[in-house]
Amino acid sequence: MKLWKAWVIARKDFSTFRTKRYVIYSLVVVPLLISIGLPILIWLGIGNAPIRPSQLPAIISGLNDVFNAFSFLFVMLAGFLPISIGAYSIVGEKLEKTLEPLLATPTTDGEILLGKVIAAFLPSVSAVYAGAVIFMVLMDAVTSAKLGYVYFPNWTVAVILLITVPLTTILSTEFSVITSARVSDARAAQQFGALIVLPLAAIYLATEIAFVSLTPANLLIISAIILVIDALLFSLSRATFRREEILTKWK
Repeated sequence: MKLWKAWVIARKDFSTFRTKRYVIYSLVVVPLLISIGLPILIWLGIGNAPIRPSQLPAIISGLNDVFNAFSFLFVMLAGFLPISIGAYSIVGEKLEKTLEPLLATPTTDGEILLGKVIAAFLPSVSAVYAGAVIFMVLMDAVTSAKLGYVYFPNWTVAVILLITVPLTTILSTEFSVITSARVSDARAAQQFGALIVLPLAAIYLATEIAFVSLTPANLLIISAIILVIDALLFSLSRATFRREEILTKWK
């Protein structure tokens, strides 16, 4: 496998995605809604409320759980953002009659799939990181005066952003690319790709009801599971990608 060939494919997809408004909106609007909306909720809750010293330990404990749950939303965002890009990556090109020339080139299936994964991974993870930075800055601005210290960054959010988010983005991208290669309709590919968010939503709900604690150790276990699934999905994508079928049977 030659990485430069995969990068050429990714660059072509970058130029295509820049013309798709729904991709730009999802990469910009959704992260901003989360990164700005959540600090506003906290500000409305504690911004103007006087806090007595005796109340501070209970407030810190409660905010710790809330902040960790909010931080995990960026993992869900990492699962959501690549869906539209990954789902379009193959079936969209087929519908626009640009896939056949690509499949006719002397590139391997692995190079094509890797290029598609890169094209969805880089903008998605960049959008998540940008949103997370805004979120942490605004959250510290809202809470530091009340808490007496700056909450973010911390080890929990470090594991989330440096390990869990990239692995989740890869997971969502690979799953979306696989579905894009197996269906002949872009909307169907997006609908199937959205299934990847469901287990992430289940984890988030488990944190909200205190069934799972988002400690760095637990996040590392979750990340390890995602890593194994990532490797399995990439192997599966190469095993099930049939360029001859795509060229001859898709309508």
